[in-house]
Amino acid sequence: MNEQLQPGAVLTSQCGAQYTVEKFLGDGAQGEVYDVTCGGRHYALKWYYPHVAILAQKKALEELLRRGSPDSRFLWPQDLLSGGGDLGYIMPLRPSRYKGINALLKRRVEPSFAALSRAVYNMTQAYEKLHAEGLCYRDISRGNVFFDPDTGDVLICDTDNVSPSGTYDSLINGTPRFMAPEIVRGEARPSRETDLFSLAVLMFYMLMVAHPLEGQLEANIRCLDTPAMNQLFGTAPVFIYDPNNDSNRPVPGYHDNAIVFWNTVYPQQLKDLFTRSFTTGLCAVNQRVTEKEWLRALANLISGIFRCPNCGCELFYDETKEDHVCWNCGLAIRKPPALAIGKDRIVLWRNAKVYAHHVRGDFDITTILGSAVANPHDPQQRGIRNDSADNWVYIRPDGTKTILPPGRSAAIAPGAKIDFGQAVGEFL
Repeated sequence: MNEQLQPGAVLTSQCGAQYTVEKFLGDGAQGEVYDVTCGGRHYALKWYYPHVAILAQKKALEELLRRGSPDSRFLWPQDLLSGGGDLGYIMPLRPSRYKGINALLKRRVEPSFAALSRAVYNMTQAYEKLHAEGLCYRDISRGNVFFDPDTGDVLICDTDNVSPSGTYDSLINGTPRFMAPEIVRGEARPSRETDLFSLAVLMFYMLMVAHPLEGQLEANIRCLDTPAMNQLFGTAPVFIYDPNNDSNRPVPGYHDNAIVFWNTVYPQQLKDLFTRSFTTGLCAVNQRVTEKEWLRALANLISGIFRCPNCGCELFYDETKEDHVCWNCGLAIRKPPALAIGKDRIVLWRNAKVYAHHVRGDFDITTILGSAVANPHDPQQRGIRNDSADNWVYIRPDGTKTILPPGRSAAIAPGAKIDFGQAVGEFL
């Protein structure tokens, strides 16, 4: 390994800050990453290889510095170092608790479904904020996203290739297996629409631990060379669960992750969005699933988690099913009680939460407005506690009403409703 910078080297940025190289962290296609310190604080420095340290890359970094980060989950450029043909930039240092997607795929980390679902939600929300500013990431892949397997918090690195949607001012068009088909065929520039395709692929990888286009057709290929890759992912892609084309189904013994997770774990609402992404969305770029559509479905996924009463495994609520079958022990479970607020469903399992998003539709799944609680006099009886600052109206099945002030609870009863002020929920 030929590291460009040695520990102890001192570099001065364009704004006059001095950074001391502490140690080498890793390398990639464009350059190397180092742990550096300035004023007693640690940062990450990406130092480009000479052939990448060109004027166009410097101008792109200057524009990113001018704009500022669209969201704190991006490890955004904070300072620039250049001169004499050298180029690098400073960004926040990723804490060690964040793990890569490759660690998930190789089962080096095994997060709960709750943490994993929240990680996918947080990642999607971050990209939505970037796209809302007219930018595209260009290279969404499993090498650029890191998550905390305990909390689902995410950090996204390699932001130096971010650029306005549809422009051609970067050396990066994407990563093989993640690029939209039109990019593979050389027919389009990176844009929000191509990002949406790459995002759906990454989500599928994270949730299904498989690639959505790698099935029988991939298994038949003896040499996965460039022409074969172009056919699988560019000229003739086929979704492994395309309802109208079964030529690329997952092969048992070879694609078992896709088979198990698709058929036994996730609810139909989520699978419908993946099906649209990789059938209609393969060619009709304006019909790809948007970030907000994903966020609505993922919010339901998070609020739809409950546990098998026999083995304790996490299960996902599926409103299309009357009975749920535990993927681990096979127990048949009656549909659990839920609170329906518009198209949202909250399974009223132990410690279930009503988030601001459910009431306001604002995609805030951090602020808690209500909680499922046990009756202190009868633990078998459960209710919803008002954790907000506003009065709610509890409507009994017979239509009678009572005020539910902050801190008070109301019984979970089929047919009863809660008027939250901005929305009405009904117990199912």
